[in-house]
Amino acid sequence: MTDSDNTLPEEPLSPADPSGFVPEGEAGGDGAEEPLEAKAASAGSPILDAKVAELQELVDERTGDLQRLHAEYSNYKKRVDRDRALSRQGGIESVVLDLLPVLDSVEAAREHSELVGGFKLVADELEKITAKYGLETFGEVGEEFDPQVHEALMEMPYEGEVTVATISAVMQRGVRLNDRILRPARVGVANPE
Repeated sequence: MTDSDNTLPEEPLSPADPSGFVPEGEAGGDGAEEPLEAKAASAGSPILDAKVAELQELVDERTGDLQRLHAEYSNYKKRVDRDRALSRQGGIESVVLDLLPVLDSVEAAREHSELVGGFKLVADELEKITAKYGLETFGEVGEEFDPQVHEALMEMPYEGEVTVATISAVMQRGVRLNDRILRPARVGVANPE
């Protein structure tokens, strides 16, 4: 007896496509597969109910996971946006603080009428840019003295009658950046008599 005598004859393969799909009725065995619902209904509804309950529990669990993940992502995004805004504001504040002596010099030149020609154009442009980022100066003669934003250096007389502490002279204007005081105004104050 030879090896070729011991082999079984090859059976023809079913006409299934390479993806593993077998057309209905050609799967071999006892015929076409019946749907899960039909099997469960023929076997009894407790099996179907148990399977539905199991799947519903799985769906609820995945939905809860997805909601938690979405909430975590939203919180992360808000935190990153807040940190980015704070970092940007800190950078602007740092540059403005470095520019304060330059701005003070420009103000002094303007008060003494020394701001002319091309330098005046540069100074005007510099003030426009700083105003764009929220920089503003404060502290004018005649304003009411506010110890929160003004620093009283001395008492000085004021022309006219005053009923409350009033700024009578400004030694150095205060600087505010987006409602945050960077430097208080240094002033002389006239008190009511």
